[in-house]
Amino acid sequence: MTEDRKPEELDRSASGDSAPRTPEPHANQPAPDAPGAGAPDASDAAAPGTAASADAAPEGAAAGDAGGDPGAPSGGPDDGGPEPAAVPDAAAAVQADPQDGDDQEQGEGQLREMGLLDHLEELRIRLTRAAIAVVVGACVSYAFAEHLYRFIIDPLMPFVSGGHLIYTSPAEGFITYIKLAAVAGIFLTSPYSFYQMWAFIAPGLYKEEKRYIAPLAFVSALLFVGGALFSYYKVTPLAYEFFSSFDNEFMVMLPSVKESLSMGLKLLFAFGIAFELPLAIFFLARLGVVSAAGLRRSRKYAILGAFIVGALLTPPDPASQSLMAIPLIMLYEVGIWLAHFFGKKPAPSEEEEQAAA
Repeated sequence: MTEDRKPEELDRSASGDSAPRTPEPHANQPAPDAPGAGAPDASDAAAPGTAASADAAPEGAAAGDAGGDPGAPSGGPDDGGPEPAAVPDAAAAVQADPQDGDDQEQGEGQLREMGLLDHLEELRIRLTRAAIAVVVGACVSYAFAEHLYRFIIDPLMPFVSGGHLIYTSPAEGFITYIKLAAVAGIFLTSPYSFYQMWAFIAPGLYKEEKRYIAPLAFVSALLFVGGALFSYYKVTPLAYEFFSSFDNEFMVMLPSVKESLSMGLKLLFAFGIAFELPLAIFFLARLGVVSAAGLRRSRKYAILGAFIVGALLTPPDPASQSLMAIPLIMLYEVGIWLAHFFGKKPAPSEEEEQAAA
């Protein structure tokens, strides 16, 4: 019988301890003082359950106060509960989330893109595109240079003795054709050139104002060409008639190609730019720079300025000056009405708000 016993039982009998070896006490339980206290009695066994129920009671009460959420904290730092989690501020959130930090840096980079150098680069791009368009238009127009020359000098020919102009430089004829082709290219590509100008201004406009870019470019080109045609058909013949009136038996007018072309082109561009006045007033009124009331108060100064501009941009004869000043005054009145209907409305004053309330 002794040989059939297992080695563990032999060890127990040798040591005189037949009771099974008790496990080591838990860290939260006190170690037994006596060797015989290894087996917990009934009172010790009930103690952990009592403590667990006592600990569970405040948690249940706290959960009831929190609306039945067992995951809610049981109390604040004053009553021994866990401390509430601190709410991170904006700076900590950016530091904690690298993606947010990258977005913030990207936004700052976009703001930096609107610096002076970037505006100058944008202006260079727009001017380059417009210049390329003008060059292409001039190359196409050079094929019709002779027809353009006849068209430009046609208002002058009734007042020229002999029916032809003269040129005193061997290369003057070729240079004249080049100038006419360049001017024709400017007028031919004026819609695209004006679009590039308004597109450069577009980043400083509001979203609803950017819708006017294409219509403004078309109207700009229309007014520019319209002013040039008004000069060609109305102003230039009167100017030539006035100057040819001094032809007599002692003086004969023999105009050169260079001088005649210079005078005609000067009138074309002067009236073309002057006819942009209503559009300029409309744009300034939309930005709130000018108002219809302010333009009406400045009407007398505008009339004086129109005659001064007419004296500077036209030949020194009363007919040409008047033919520029009068249309400018009429266009100024059109600009007043445009500012009245489409201008930025001023913010109401405090007295008006109180009266309306």
